[in-house]
Amino acid sequence: MISSLRGTVLAVSGTQAVIDVGGVGYSVAVTPQHALQLRTGAEAVVHTTLIVREDDMSLYAFEDLDAQQVFDLLRGVTGVGPKSAMAVLATMSPDLIADAVATENDSAFRKVSGIGPKTAKLIIVSLTGKVFARTTPSAVAPAQRAGGADVVVALVGLGWPERVAQATVEEVIAETGGGSTQVLLRAALSRLGPRQLSGSSS
Repeated sequence: MISSLRGTVLAVSGTQAVIDVGGVGYSVAVTPQHALQLRTGAEAVVHTTLIVREDDMSLYAFEDLDAQQVFDLLRGVTGVGPKSAMAVLATMSPDLIADAVATENDSAFRKVSGIGPKTAKLIIVSLTGKVFARTTPSAVAPAQRAGGADVVVALVGLGWPERVAQATVEEVIAETGGGSTQVLLRAALSRLGPRQLSGSSS
């Protein structure tokens, strides 16, 4: 069982990263938010879950134990596989998941692609008493996942690379505490404008 990795990040693309540990490159699946935290050439420590199937061995990596534990709990829910569990974590933080379970807010899980009403209710039932929020969930996280995602799409449509757009939106949200899609878009464009102009002088 590979439970953690410490090594140099060789590559990061979308929801995949390659981490070099002692000369061996491990390909791991990560959430988009986690991918933004990883930097090529920098050292990273990740907690991992190895999924072994007849025709495949996959490593899923997480920035902390809370995310890994929630991932493992989600996989135990009927109808939730590794990819669906990662989709939930890409949409909701462990604290928000715990809050949704505590308040029986199954609609929060129905917003995740691939999670239907029945599965959402099963998640609530299965995780009750097993997950607890460390802090009171803030309104920033939903804005980051919802409005922030819309801003990324808008920026990509305007010509910026997706990775640049995602990193910029994360920076804006971290500095401003979030806001509406229009507010975040204006802030992101204000930050990206000079870069775009300096790179398009031809």
